[in-house]
Amino acid sequence: MKILVTGANGYLGQGIVKKLYEAGHNVIATSLNINNITSDVEKIPVDLFSVDDPYNYFGKPDVVLHLALREGFIHDSKAHVVDLPKHYEFLNKMVESGVSKVAVMGSMHEIGFYEGSIDSQTPCFPETPYGISKNALRQFLIFLAEKNNTTWQWLRGYYIVGNSKYGSSIFSKITQAVRQGKKTFPFTMGQNQYDFLNYEDFCKQVVATVSQDKINGIINICSGKPEKLADRVEKFIKENGYDIKLDYGAFPDRPYDSKAVWGNNTKISEILRND
Repeated sequence: MKILVTGANGYLGQGIVKKLYEAGHNVIATSLNINNITSDVEKIPVDLFSVDDPYNYFGKPDVVLHLALREGFIHDSKAHVVDLPKHYEFLNKMVESGVSKVAVMGSMHEIGFYEGSIDSQTPCFPETPYGISKNALRQFLIFLAEKNNTTWQWLRGYYIVGNSKYGSSIFSKITQAVRQGKKTFPFTMGQNQYDFLNYEDFCKQVVATVSQDKINGIINICSGKPEKLADRVEKFIKENGYDIKLDYGAFPDRPYDSKAVWGNNTKISEILRND
């Protein structure tokens, strides 16, 4: 398929573009800049929201995989509110132009405070600008896709484990601290339990999902099981041979973070079985 990937230069985009290319898809990678994209794909550096006719501008793709996002790890950033109409307008232009399928990266933060397994029917009560905007964009996507008879996938992402210096997750921040020569890392008590997925597996699940059309709607990109944050971070430090220790209790838990939350992996497991 011909797949347009927005936000392709970002932390997720780099790995997903690589795996899409390896899977044999015709990939068009776009971002404000494309400096980090190493795969031999078509690269178009542009302000996505400045393009009047994105469907034709990007060569009439079969699928758009929308990863573009500003300040995703800054949950209270007003950029999420400011950019929401721009994301809506971009998706609206694509579906009205006739793109066959739209897949958008979501987040478990759409759910808000919740404990237990999350599936496509779990009610959403987001508590941050990031979660609120993601939840609204999902609702807009469903409205636009159903109005235009377009296949849609909402890829609800969970917690990614990776040692890239480009990311803003706790794992990337630890990697950055190690490279700066730091020996301690300020941390919470780490008792909350989350759904962790290695970066390579996360990208693999996204590619498998957008490469098929039998299973659509809200799809959790997840492991399907909870693990204590402290346990996973300690394991990450050991796996990478980092000489750094966690300073437990330096930060409090964020009040909107769930104590134990994980994704229902029924849909993604079926997709991977048929991949």
